[in-house]
Amino acid sequence: MKKRVAPPAATAAMSRSRLWLGLQLMIWLSALACALALVHMTARSPPPAAAVGVAPWTGVPRIAFLFLARSNLPLDFNAEEDKYSIYIHSEPGFVFDRTTTRSPLFFGRQLRKSIKVIWGEDTMIEAERLLLAAALKEPSNQRFALISDSCVPLYNFSYIYNYMMSSPKSFVDSFLDKKEGRFNIKMFPTIPKDRWRKGSQWITLVRKHAEIVVADAVVFPIFRRFCKRLPEEVIGGRTQDNKEAAEKEKEHDCIPDEHYVQTLLSLSQLDNELERRTLTYTSWNQSINEKDKKSWHPKTFEFPDASPQSIMEIRNIDHIYYETEYRTEWCRCNATFVPCFLFARKFSRGAAMRILHDDLIGSFDAGALLFSNS
Repeated sequence: MKKRVAPPAATAAMSRSRLWLGLQLMIWLSALACALALVHMTARSPPPAAAVGVAPWTGVPRIAFLFLARSNLPLDFNAEEDKYSIYIHSEPGFVFDRTTTRSPLFFGRQLRKSIKVIWGEDTMIEAERLLLAAALKEPSNQRFALISDSCVPLYNFSYIYNYMMSSPKSFVDSFLDKKEGRFNIKMFPTIPKDRWRKGSQWITLVRKHAEIVVADAVVFPIFRRFCKRLPEEVIGGRTQDNKEAAEKEKEHDCIPDEHYVQTLLSLSQLDNELERRTLTYTSWNQSINEKDKKSWHPKTFEFPDASPQSIMEIRNIDHIYYETEYRTEWCRCNATFVPCFLFARKFSRGAAMRILHDDLIGSFDAGALLFSNS
């Protein structure tokens, strides 16, 4: 039987048809790949902030001071009432009244539903989220400052208010530390390692960023599962001969409150909306003793430390050096060079009383922060 050969015109038409079908297939495959990539990115990124159902605030903006306290707040508080709000997370059942604090402004300001907070565990960031959620219910709250119960202000309220309000950015200490081994590979792909950040828990957020923290339903559960602090006996090396303890030492010793907000905002592509520094000064244990270095804790300022000279030294700090990034952060606010810190910790009750009694806070020209182009 002789094979019939298609005429040249028919062969060309068939080739064009096959080429067109091939191009269509490639287009559909490319579209499918893009869709899958988008789904993957959405799955590993935190959701956008939930709408809070309120119009943009046009009145006098407030600072929401969010106190993380155990069972007392020794400090007094003096400010313009229409420019601040106070929220306190304390021990469950603890009530602030005239028997537990010297300032009436703290009376009854504790959250109705609080949790037992344990240092170095996820309960710390859960308490922060509870404070933010409570403060977001008030539309006039436009800045959210997390404050320790051992903090003291370094300036008067007018200065602090104008400092915070003059910047459209959040103040979040956030940096890369490639030497520390706290990142747990089990966090991937929800948290890629290049988005892992570290920093101080004492943050000041704009409203947009506070909403993102409260709305997060993706990153927080990952921290709860995989960012855990090692037991003290393992850290202290008291059970190094124990095989079980040796295995635990291989786990990642992770402090959630030093990573959560920083990593969440980095995942949300918001690094450029941050002043990458804290407003709260802390003096860390710089001991050269290797045993002490394993359990660094902030220095507590006692009565003799709360001298005018000590306070002035903290006020005069105008830059911060981040060794792990080889970065010097010169402190600015609204394009104006400013002191780096508005608060300091940890101050004992006696030291805090000395600052207030000796009027070491003083008065400052808050207006110098505003409307500057220098």
